[in-house]
Amino acid sequence: MDRRLLTDTFIRGRQPAKPKRRDEFFDTQVPGFALRVTDRGAKSYILYARFPPGKVPARRFLGDAERMTLADARAKAAKWVSLIANGQDPREVERLANHTALQRQKTTFAVVAEAWLTHVRRTGQRKAAVVAKDVEREFIPRWGNMPITEITQSQIRDMVVEVSDRAPAQARNLLGHAKLLFDWAVRQGYGLDRSPATSLKPRDLLSDRAARDRSLNDEELFAFWRAVTRMPYPVGHVYKLLVLTGLRRNEVAKASWREFSPIVVNALRRRTGAVDWSLFDPRVLTWEIPKERMKGRPSTARAHLVPLTIEMLNILDELPLFKRGDYVFSTTLGVKPVFMGDKIKKKVDARMLRTLRALARRRGEDPATMRLKGWVNHDLRRVVRSGLAKLRIPEEAREAVLAHARPGITKVYDVHDYFDEKREALTEWAKKLRTIVAPPPTSVIKLHAQRGS
Repeated sequence: MDRRLLTDTFIRGRQPAKPKRRDEFFDTQVPGFALRVTDRGAKSYILYARFPPGKVPARRFLGDAERMTLADARAKAAKWVSLIANGQDPREVERLANHTALQRQKTTFAVVAEAWLTHVRRTGQRKAAVVAKDVEREFIPRWGNMPITEITQSQIRDMVVEVSDRAPAQARNLLGHAKLLFDWAVRQGYGLDRSPATSLKPRDLLSDRAARDRSLNDEELFAFWRAVTRMPYPVGHVYKLLVLTGLRRNEVAKASWREFSPIVVNALRRRTGAVDWSLFDPRVLTWEIPKERMKGRPSTARAHLVPLTIEMLNILDELPLFKRGDYVFSTTLGVKPVFMGDKIKKKVDARMLRTLRALARRRGEDPATMRLKGWVNHDLRRVVRSGLAKLRIPEEAREAVLAHARPGITKVYDVHDYFDEKREALTEWAKKLRTIVAPPPTSVIKLHAQRGS
């Protein structure tokens, strides 16, 4: 038995063994560790030892000497010797370690999160795309490679608090996503006995969310209508319908023609000029938004029937009907709905501010001092709600227009859809809106007196 301190130089210089023989050179540093060279010149590292539970010495392959460095082979051999001394079989230990590593890969946060997002998309949740974007931007960079079982309550808390410093509303949403994700992971058997987000409460981590009370006054509403009128299809038309209907942004932006009464669609298809909607029975001029597109859980959401006023129908009359796709508002020939993002909203704001400054100049004021107070698209619903209240529209009709869920037992037993009341309310609101956004030329400047309304 040849014993020597194995070196890289020695290993490179070994020639093939004699025919039908194998040469073995044992290392003096690690007991049983050796270099084996075959008669064809193949070189490999082995360990010669009594492997538990056997009592007879045996040779086991450690690695190919052409691919494995001597340092790595010697370290592996030393580890095996240590395991043998503790009565463990190195192969069984490595098998268990590989199995554990594989399981860890299957239960990393990134893998579990993607499985959850697939579930979210499959169940048709309304904001699945937004949730996915939040998870990919905030969760994955932090915990993507960690086993989901190792993510702690304090890590989730720290993430929420960090985000709340720059975006309180976003932090609240992220906490909600985390609760849903980890609760789902518990039910799916990913090794969690309990969600680490269970005991985290928004009131403990975030300051109270102030209720929004922003609305557009008459002058701002005039500037808004002027701005969106000058914006091309489909953006301007979406915004006009938002303020005429009181619907949420995506309830309008993602509309498809199949949601509208066939009588409306057929009239648009046959048109040779502007359609005279006064010739139609107003009871058949409808737009029914399916419950899948309405706010609320799939089990509780309800379809929403919108009575189409003449003003809404005139907007529809300006729209193209595509052959490729069915979406009403689209930049892809109806294949996909338009995306009403922040860039579009900023353009609306910029146009509004120009109009407000022009009005200030006409009043003899310094236009540079004019500012547009921040507002969001959802505030248009408050514009409609407030406008209906000023018109003394009954509470039930106002709530029905905005598709608000009715409280308590009312939502179970009161199935009256208030269609006639909604039509009357929206008709009156359209008349009032017209006096604001299209006043006689001599009345425009008088809007200044209503800026605080």
